[in-house]
Amino acid sequence: MQLNAERIASLEADTNDRHERALTAASSLLELHGASAEWVIEEVRRFTVAAPSWALGTGGTRFGRFPGPGEPRTIEEKLDDVAALNALTGANRTVSLHVPWDEPDDPAALRQYAAVLGLGFDAMNSNTFQDNPSTTREGKITFKFGSLAAADDATRDAAVEHNVRVIELGQQLGSTALSIWLSDGTNHPGQASFRRQFDRVAESLRRIHDMLPDGWLLFTEHKPYEPAFYSTVVSDWGSSLLLAEAAGRNARCLVDLGHHLPNTNIEQIVSRLAMTGRLGGFHFNDSKYGDDDLTVGSIRPYELFLVMLELLEHGGGMMPRLTYMIDQSNNLKDPIEDLAQATDAIQHALALALCVDQSALQAAQEADDPALAAEILHGAYRADVRPLVAEARRRNGAAVEPVIAYRRSDYRAGVARDRGSGHVATGL
Repeated sequence: MQLNAERIASLEADTNDRHERALTAASSLLELHGASAEWVIEEVRRFTVAAPSWALGTGGTRFGRFPGPGEPRTIEEKLDDVAALNALTGANRTVSLHVPWDEPDDPAALRQYAAVLGLGFDAMNSNTFQDNPSTTREGKITFKFGSLAAADDATRDAAVEHNVRVIELGQQLGSTALSIWLSDGTNHPGQASFRRQFDRVAESLRRIHDMLPDGWLLFTEHKPYEPAFYSTVVSDWGSSLLLAEAAGRNARCLVDLGHHLPNTNIEQIVSRLAMTGRLGGFHFNDSKYGDDDLTVGSIRPYELFLVMLELLEHGGGMMPRLTYMIDQSNNLKDPIEDLAQATDAIQHALALALCVDQSALQAAQEADDPALAAEILHGAYRADVRPLVAEARRRNGAAVEPVIAYRRSDYRAGVARDRGSGHVATGL
C-alpha cells in the first residue's frame, strides 16, 4: 500500500484546475497587500515536523482504549505509516522514537529501512515515568516515587543509565538530540522536599549532559501537573530554564503547547526562552482544559499563529532550526488523518505568520499604536493562504488535499488486510 508522488498525483488528477485557479486568486490578493506569495510558498515548503512513533496507533485515556484497524505491529510498520504521511504532506521527514515503547533490536537495520523510505530520525525520547523491564528491577528499583529526582541513589543511577542507553541508541539511528520529560513530583503535601528533589534532578541532568556525543543537544521539558498532582519538579518554563542552565551548555528547553495551565501566555514564554538562547524545540498539540493532546490548531489557532510569529522573530524572518514534533493523541480519528490535519494546521499557521508585515508591525509597536498593530495582525491572520500551503505541498510531490487523497488511496483498508485488526500498537 505504498503512497508516493505518482500515486498521489493520479488520485488528485481532478483537483489540478481548481487548485490552479485558487492559487492564482490567493496569490494576487496577497500581492495586493504587499506580501510575497512565492516567499510564503517556499518557506512552508522548507518546513518539516517530526512524527512521533507512538502516535501511529490510536491513543487512549485511563478509562479505555479502542484500537483501530491495521494498527502497526512493529517499528517498521510505524515507519511505513510515517512514510505514507510524509507522502501526503511533504513535511514529516523524520520520526521521533520513544524508548522503550519503540526500541529496535537492530538499530542499523532500522536506520537503513528508514532511509529507503526517505525518512530520518529526530530527537530521542526517554521514558522513566513507568517501570521498564530493562531498567528497573521489581521490588528493588522502581520509578514509583521518581526517577532522576528519586531519594534512592540506585534508582537515580538506573534512570541516568536508561537515558545514556537511549543516547547510544540514537547515535546508531542518526539522531542528534535527547528529550527528557519527567513525571517526577509529589501527590501529597510533605511527601518530599521541593529543594532536594530539584537538586537531584539538576545533578542527574549534568551527568547525562556530560555523556552527550559531540553535536548533540539535551532538552528539558516542563509540565505543571500529571501524574504528580500536588507538585511537579519541572513544572514551568522557569524551572526548565534553571535545569538547562545547570545541566550544561548543550542543554535547551522544549515547549509542549499543552503543558501549561489555562490562559498561560505561551507566546511570551517562547520569546523569553529565545532571548536566553535556550529555546530548543516544540511539541505541537492543542488543549481545552489541560494536557489534552488534541489536534494541532483545533482549539486555539490564533495562539498557534502568535507562537509562529515569535519563532519567525527568533529566526530573523525564517523558521529557526529547532526540533519540531507533533505530540497528540489520536483517540478517535485515524492516526494518519489526524497527523495530516495537524501538519496542515502547522503549515497554515506558518503561512499566516509569514504574511505579517514585520516592519509595519514594529513601527506600530514603537509608536504605541495598539489599534494599528491589531489591524496588521488581523490582516494577515484573516488571509486565505490555503492555496499557498497546498502549492507548497504539491511542489514537494505531496497532496493538495492530504486527507481526501488518503481516503481515496484506501491505505487503511490495505494495511488492515495485511496487519489484521484488534491489536494495540505500542505506546500509552
